[in-house]
Amino acid sequence: MKGVRVRQIEIGNGIPKICVPIVGKTQEEIIKYAEEARNAPADMVEWRADWYEEILCENRVIETAGKVRQILKEKPLLFTFRSKKEGGEKEISVREYSALNSQMIKSGYADLIDIEYFMGKEAVEQLVYLAKENQVKTVLSSHDFEKTPPRKEMLLCLKAMEETGADIAKLAVMPRRKEDVTELLAVTAEAAGCLSCPVITMSMGKEGMISRISGETFGCAVTFASLGKTSAPGQIELHALRQVLGILHEAQKG
Repeated sequence: MKGVRVRQIEIGNGIPKICVPIVGKTQEEIIKYAEEARNAPADMVEWRADWYEEILCENRVIETAGKVRQILKEKPLLFTFRSKKEGGEKEISVREYSALNSQMIKSGYADLIDIEYFMGKEAVEQLVYLAKENQVKTVLSSHDFEKTPPRKEMLLCLKAMEETGADIAKLAVMPRRKEDVTELLAVTAEAAGCLSCPVITMSMGKEGMISRISGETFGCAVTFASLGKTSAPGQIELHALRQVLGILHEAQKG
């Protein structure tokens, strides 16, 4: 597996990189969260733009993205609009989704762009192509808030993302029993060993919390932490997560 270089960090090598979300509804809230994120001990920041009240106003979105980019300085920015069907805050059409992500890719403000793998083959392939043309890294993602699919299905999904051109493949699932968590971790280890791109995986909710701290053991390249508000069930507070990851890293070195 090759690492992915984004500004000053390399995703896919060493301790999992910690990403914190910006989940403000207004430009003022987003700026406030960005300032907190800049000074926090996180490696990268995700702007969850589906929270933004003016997300479909093109000029306002680009203006806000520019302000966030300026605030974050050299801290990498992942732009994400999470659709309602995958756990996000708003409904969006494929056309609107493609237009929004295209303008963000072309803006130069985002270092990485999250593209939902099941948004539609044509839309996904066009966005991946556009991102590569503009030197923006792609995170192809899938989120299942209902269940944990069978191991073979999860692995095939990650492989399909890689084949579609993902720089990073991401899979989030919901456990219904403890065994679901171990299934996800087994898939993570297998994918990290056979895919050429880094993988991000998580088992959501309290039961799956172990998946958010065990990335260095099983091969998950990025883990998401909360900085005030959470953007997904089971997120751990940033400072606590940083401490635990450090302890596990030192233990594995020994």
